[in-house]
Amino acid sequence: MKKYKKEEVWTISFAHLSHDIFSSFLAPILPLLIERLGISLSMASFLDIARKIPSLFNPFLGLMAERRDVKYFVILTPAITAISMCLLGVTSSYFIALLLLFIAGISATLFHIPSPTMIKIASGEQTGKGMSWFMVGGESARTIGPLLVTGAISLWGFEGIYRLMPIGILSSLFLYYKLKDFQVDEFSAKKIETGGTKELLKKLSSFFIILGSYLLFNAGTKSAITLYLPVYLTKHNFSIYEAGISLSILQFFGILGTFFSGRFSDKIGRKNMLFISALGTTLGMLLFIYFNQTALFPILAVLGFFLFTPGPVMLATVQDTNTNKPTFVNSLYMGINFGISSLVVFIVGYLADIYGLDTVYLGCTLFTFLSLFIILLLPTNKKV
Repeated sequence: MKKYKKEEVWTISFAHLSHDIFSSFLAPILPLLIERLGISLSMASFLDIARKIPSLFNPFLGLMAERRDVKYFVILTPAITAISMCLLGVTSSYFIALLLLFIAGISATLFHIPSPTMIKIASGEQTGKGMSWFMVGGESARTIGPLLVTGAISLWGFEGIYRLMPIGILSSLFLYYKLKDFQVDEFSAKKIETGGTKELLKKLSSFFIILGSYLLFNAGTKSAITLYLPVYLTKHNFSIYEAGISLSILQFFGILGTFFSGRFSDKIGRKNMLFISALGTTLGMLLFIYFNQTALFPILAVLGFFLFTPGPVMLATVQDTNTNKPTFVNSLYMGINFGISSLVVFIVGYLADIYGLDTVYLGCTLFTFLSLFIILLLPTNKKV
């Protein structure tokens, strides 16, 4: 039985935290960008899409990462993402904003391709536990990030958020010190498939079709809430700071959800955990839609707990696949995930311009409920 390496798991999880803190800046500053740039929700959706376009190249980058020392992607990207996201505060051009977010998207793609594989290596036989810690790092970032950037705005104004860049740069220096000796070649030596990439794609095609369908039915709710929540709340007479706090509450309870879901999925099964998540998210969304004016924070706590639980479970499910190309397989999943979410973000923004976010949120809730039927199609055995 391979040993669970706690220090390495925590270091890679910290890398997730230090990177995603800056990725999480877009949602809380989006109302300010919309006002400054004079854009609609549809145009605002392209800001998020620009950040996700590089994910379409995930499979190619994944194959490259199989042949490179991928730990340097994890080491360098927090600094790159920090610089590009913090410069959004000083731009008054929509196209420059798109370019900065595109650069941040390349950085995010290079981070998220190898990091789950590194977690798998460090986790030994406790993949779900390792993925939980990894996702706790990411969800902690999305709790801290909105508070950090709104606090910076209150101190220095929107233009002053560039002063947060050193945090990302120092994080990369720390990660170099901790991960420079991390060994990734031991996993690539493992030979399970005898065929090449085409054979691997053929073998896993039905699995990824089901997984992609599940992501499609859930992406609307997650994108609509995490990206447009501050926009929704400011339109309902909440301040930008109250909206930032609300987003942090949502993400904080998402930390708890991701912490427990991976561990529980090791015990009760990935499929059962996803089923519980879909039911809880459906309930949380209904409460948010109809009672957000009377009990906003408690409702966001419930919604946040269930909304983010699929993260470590899905990553663990992908890493459960029998393959000698784990980074490539993860890149396929990440490409499908970000590609679908990019499409859905635009659809949500477009429909919100026409029908309003309240109606769109209700439609997303229905799709999340329908995902229960897709979960039934997932394999029940641990190994795919």
